[in-house]
Amino acid sequence: MDFEKNIYTKIGGYGRYNRLVAIFSWFPNFAVMLNLFCDVFYTLIPGTYHCKPDPRLLPASFLSSNYSTRAYLNFTIPWINGSGLSHCDLYKYPRNMSNFTDSVLREMVPCTRGWEYAQAAALQSNYVTEWNLVCRDYWKIPLQHVCFMTGWIVGYVLLGTLCDWLGRRQCFLLSVSLSGLLGVAVCLSNSSVVFLLLRMSQGVMLAGVFISSYLARLELCDPPHRLMVVMGSDFFAIAAELLLPGLALLCRDWPILQAVATLPLLTLLSYWCCVSVFPESPRWLLATGQIHQAKRCLQSFSIRNGVCLSEDIYPAENLLSEVDMSYPDDTQPHYHSVLELRSTRVIWRNCLILSFTLFIGTGIQYCFIRNLHRYSHNFYFSYFLRVLTGALACVYVCLSVNRFGRRGALLLSAIITGLSSLLLLALTQYLHGGLVLVLSLIGLLFSQALAMLSAFFSSEIMPTVVRGGCLGLVLAAGCVGKAASSLMELQNNSGYFLHHVVFASFAVLSVLSIMLLPESKRKPLPDSLKDGENQRRPPLFLSRGDDLPLLCTRHRVSEYDPENYSRLVSATRKILIQDTVPTPVAVPAQSPLLPANGSARSIPGEELLDEDLS
Repeated sequence: MDFEKNIYTKIGGYGRYNRLVAIFSWFPNFAVMLNLFCDVFYTLIPGTYHCKPDPRLLPASFLSSNYSTRAYLNFTIPWINGSGLSHCDLYKYPRNMSNFTDSVLREMVPCTRGWEYAQAAALQSNYVTEWNLVCRDYWKIPLQHVCFMTGWIVGYVLLGTLCDWLGRRQCFLLSVSLSGLLGVAVCLSNSSVVFLLLRMSQGVMLAGVFISSYLARLELCDPPHRLMVVMGSDFFAIAAELLLPGLALLCRDWPILQAVATLPLLTLLSYWCCVSVFPESPRWLLATGQIHQAKRCLQSFSIRNGVCLSEDIYPAENLLSEVDMSYPDDTQPHYHSVLELRSTRVIWRNCLILSFTLFIGTGIQYCFIRNLHRYSHNFYFSYFLRVLTGALACVYVCLSVNRFGRRGALLLSAIITGLSSLLLLALTQYLHGGLVLVLSLIGLLFSQALAMLSAFFSSEIMPTVVRGGCLGLVLAAGCVGKAASSLMELQNNSGYFLHHVVFASFAVLSVLSIMLLPESKRKPLPDSLKDGENQRRPPLFLSRGDDLPLLCTRHRVSEYDPENYSRLVSATRKILIQDTVPTPVAVPAQSPLLPANGSARSIPGEELLDEDLS
């Protein structure tokens, strides 16, 4: 059964209740992004730090009161030209030394009493300063990034599949509950290892909150409203990023910031009691054969949208009767998993291509952000530029996707991202500094648009029965791209050039693969694996039908109006299904041809006929 044509319009379409549910589905995105980007402040290394002076390493006759603070630090800590005081070393003097000139013999030793830090951006203490993760322990910072992204990868894959088995609402409530509890537990961490494990576990659950709310809002919309509803959640994510520096400045310490970021997750537990603000997806219920639950859900949607006012007003040809005719009473629920993609060809190919493009869109952003540090080492400079380009990417997607189609906008984003990356890779040392900044910002903007479009596109062309698992695989590939940048930091950026070359090459290669994707603009969401396999790549140029080509040409306007035709079909159907008992027609009474005595009766006019024949 076609959900958009046979069901969606009869429950009110994109009515007031659907709009209300879509708005409530944006708040989980705000809570998730708030917890995600807190990691930026937790792992930020202060701009300046040095070892705490150790009096045990100084001569016995040395009196610190005879020196100013600056002179005392210069006497105890090595000075490195170009970077100031050493971050990781101290001077060690002989105990019986009495000559305090610069020519005295002294050796350098690692820090013995910890470090003194300048204030990190907005926070007085964070994950780095709490457990002194600098110098020899610096590797634990990118390791925390990698582990956090690993948690998101596991969450996308496992909980995305769980959305296809338990439903969008059940997976959402499970993820919100556990992510809130783990967020509170993170505040109580007493070591760096405990913090790392708890944040990784919370990342698993946050991925479940994100993907379940994403699927729920998408499946409640008709084709004209899908894009704007999904992009509304992205604007909520931008708002969370803009709000986070102010929250960090007010909280000062990382446990307080963690508690404040966890509070919206705990607020989402109210969705458990209020079923109406986050209902189960009726599309998923019908696609998996849960007919009784689907009927109740559809009836609830129709009542809340104002289509009907009571339970007993449906005529014989109503929606529920159509559901009964399409699905027999003995229909059993049937669930699917992403493992069934092995028997598909089109769905698996589309999933692989969009995973590849999302991997590129997230991984190549590190190359552009790194160029921003050449102009200012201020943390807020690169942070707000990244947020600004993210907001512009949302605006670009809203303006271009409905005009050029999903495939065309994705192709344009991949081309500009690849060109920007190649130009920076080949001409950075020959270009003016301002041009490098402009190219970096353009590349960052379109790489973010590439990531947004890849996730949105994949959710539209994947079948409902495996949409959670397929979208989880695509989003997990994006997290792998984010983890790749952390691996560069783990190696102290020693492989940055190779990283840039690989992702620039991948961006060019993605241009060819995007042409193999179908177009989903104005198309209903596929529900079954068969529907997903029937999606075909539209032609390069304009042809008949509703397919969107990459290159549009002028065409003759058709006089065919689908709306008028559907009205004609509906009216004809009503005429045909009216009362099947024929209306009685009055027939004049006449005597039988053979009377009871067996003699034949002459028919009037028969005599005249005999005379004519003779």
